[in-house]
Amino acid sequence: MSASMLRGEKLALAKGCLLALTQDFYRRREHLAVIGFSGHEARLLQAPGKAVAFNAGWIQPLRGGGATPVASAMQLAEAVLQRARRASSGQLLSLWLLTDGRFAALPTRPKLADCCQIVDFENEAIALQRCQRLAREWDAQWIGAAQLL
Repeated sequence: MSASMLRGEKLALAKGCLLALTQDFYRRREHLAVIGFSGHEARLLQAPGKAVAFNAGWIQPLRGGGATPVASAMQLAEAVLQRARRASSGQLLSLWLLTDGRFAALPTRPKLADCCQIVDFENEAIALQRCQRLAREWDAQWIGAAQLL
């Protein structure tokens, strides 16, 4: 998570939302992969697979800082989606982007994502509203972060 997510309570809110999402995926017996991005890279935080019941152990230690390499995260997401598509061609592939939209350029929507959800953590006094713009450009569902809890 980037440095902008350290302001206010955004990091704690993001962890709570991620925990709620993983629990929801587990209840529905769905697969999931989690990609984190901060500094200069994106990395796989949770390898693709069936969602598990207990996730606080890997979510709680997550830290933030540095830049927001969202383009790198979308490239990694595309690779993960490609592997999932090959493994199960009929499966609906969803991408959830949890962000405050504080990145330089809007990322390109991963082509293999059948549907996208943008979870918006922006709470600054001067709102850039990039998450709403990204949701429109991606034809994605926009969700305010507080709605997930």
